[in-house]
Amino acid sequence: MDSEKVYETVSEAVNDLIKRGYTTDFLLLAEEECLKCNKTSVTLSSDAFEIDETHRFEGMTDPGDEMIVFAISSKKHTMKGTVVNGYGVYSDSKSSKIVEHLKNHL
Repeated sequence: MDSEKVYETVSEAVNDLIKRGYTTDFLLLAEEECLKCNKTSVTLSSDAFEIDETHRFEGMTDPGDEMIVFAISSKKHTMKGTVVNGYGVYSDSKSSKIVEHLKNHL
């Protein structure tokens, strides 16, 4: 579900989510089709997390600047964090498939 909060920038969204407890920085792993915590190396498959919020940002002049921020939570691992990824024309197709996969779990 999309949050009612509206942010002007990706960093504003991430900083507010951190203040609200989304402190884990997740990385999308295309080949493994999972999320990985950068600090603990914990990996989350698609059935191990939920998407609490999504925030999209469109580039002012360059479609390659389009980004999406996911607020992710995992009850199984008691973790909350964020995933930031490009979704524009120039985004990696493998990452885009994972983003589509993430969006399907809303």
